[in-house]
Amino acid sequence: MKTEHLCAIENAVKAVVGKEKINHFYFVACGGSLAFMMPAAFIFSREIEIPASYHPANEFVHMQPKALGKDSVVITCSHSGTTPETVKATEYARKQGALTIALTHVEDSPLAKAAEHPLHYDWGKEADSSDLNKGVLYSLIFRILDGLYPCDKYKKGIKSIDGLDAAMKKVREQYKDVTASWGKKYKREKLIYTMGSGADQGEAYSFAICLLMEMQWINASYIHSGEYFHGPFEITDFDVPFVIVKGLGSTRPLDERAYNFCSKYSEKIMLVDEKDFDMSDIEEEVREYFAPLLTGAVLRSFADALAYERGHDLGVRRYMWKMEY
Repeated sequence: MKTEHLCAIENAVKAVVGKEKINHFYFVACGGSLAFMMPAAFIFSREIEIPASYHPANEFVHMQPKALGKDSVVITCSHSGTTPETVKATEYARKQGALTIALTHVEDSPLAKAAEHPLHYDWGKEADSSDLNKGVLYSLIFRILDGLYPCDKYKKGIKSIDGLDAAMKKVREQYKDVTASWGKKYKREKLIYTMGSGADQGEAYSFAICLLMEMQWINASYIHSGEYFHGPFEITDFDVPFVIVKGLGSTRPLDERAYNFCSKYSEKIMLVDEKDFDMSDIEEEVREYFAPLLTGAVLRSFADALAYERGHDLGVRRYMWKMEY
């Protein structure tokens, strides 16, 4: 990780750890940035007693959480740093006295200016994974955890950031032919469902709303694996396509149950099983939390394959950035 990124993260962590009391961690953003915050809220909820939650930025401002105040920590993110709802949410949180940390790719953006502690991340294929948005976020959250509750597990989380780039390259190579075949086979689908749970919820959700709906104009819907049997499973049929993620951790039984039923009746399942990943570069104790980042790389490769087969570039938009909304 770049020194300037690490220094900014360490300053933010010092501010969090230095607080006399913390009553709540809020993770706030929109779209893909919100999705990539979801694992952080899950990790905090599973590891520590301080409540943690994620919120769409516009909802956060309008709901005005009762607990939000001087004892709160609000972590926001916007790639461009200009997402109006996220900037407003950060300004609102700061006005309420909360400690604000913001992740963005653009250093001098409105979001960077709105937060007490702006964290810059790199972008592009040439950047090391530790300096991308997910690497910076994980570096931040594991350092916060270790600062508040020092232990070997969180130190292993910090150490595993250094192995992220190698792990990402391995999983992309492992799934290269698989995702290419999925692209050919499913390029004409009009609707694709995605399923996942726990730390993987964000990746499954993001694939549906960002990569399929936003970037490919394919109708899609995310279904939580635990909720599949409470309504959604009624649409399962031989010709209904599903992307199913089987996680590594505590909620894997939910994913397995959903997959076991779905595979009996659908002939169009694209399974991403994190047990198949080569995670030798990641410390075993924290693989549950890092596996979703690798799943994200697999799903992005699938989106690239779909874009190629459909002749629909991932950068094409109909409404976004082109009109008032």
